Amino acid sequence: MRDSRERKAMKKLDLKTTYKQLYKATAGKCSVVTIPNLRYLMIDGTGDPNTSQQFAEAIQSLYSTAYTLKFTIKKKKEIEYPVMPLEGLWWMEEEPFDMYKKDKWKWTLMILQPEIISDLLVQEAKNIVAEKKKLASVSGLRLEHLDEQTTVQTLHIGSYSEETPTIINLHKFAEEQGYALRGKHHEIYLSDPRKTATEKLKTIIRHPVRKK
Repeated sequence: MRDSRERKAMKKLDLKTTYKQLYKATAGKCSVVTIPNLRYLMIDGTGDPNTSQQFAEAIQSLYSTAYTLKFTIKKKKEIEYPVMPLEGLWWMEEEPFDMYKKDKWKWTLMILQPEIISDLLVQEAKNIVAEKKKLASVSGLRLEHLDEQTTVQTLHIGSYSEETPTIINLHKFAEEQGYALRGKHHEIYLSDPRKTATEKLKTIIRHPVRKK
């Protein structure tokens, strides 16, 4: 058993402080935020998240692997870091993203990873999860960079199904600031829907933009 001196020696990576500005927004206020090139554990899928078994399994595979990586790094390197919030990229093929055409949605679920995480560590974690959880979807996980650069973002409070007015306001803000939308609709889920009342759910809505 570790004594208090050993626990104090544990190095901490405070990702929530390092990237605080990226995970902070105010409801009713839109802003322009520059996002650095970040690495995520990612998994792709298609279809309505409310009814898709693929979506549910993807979340389970993603979190299981993220926590396996966390515990591996803590054990092997004596470094602690928090598992960051779930995020999602959303889009549709050959047409603008439509909140009401859920059956046509494409999505990438992801969790931010510290730079110490390597492809090899991810593969080892995937092998552990595949063996313990018997999740076939874990094979689709990958470590990948996302370089959004200039974005607009705001905070939505409430049900995911009621995000449309917030999204419209964000798009309007981008237009007023002289930006055009590009890339994929991005959401960051700050609340755990299993533990939070629907009307209190907090979601950062983000979209990459470019100057017109």
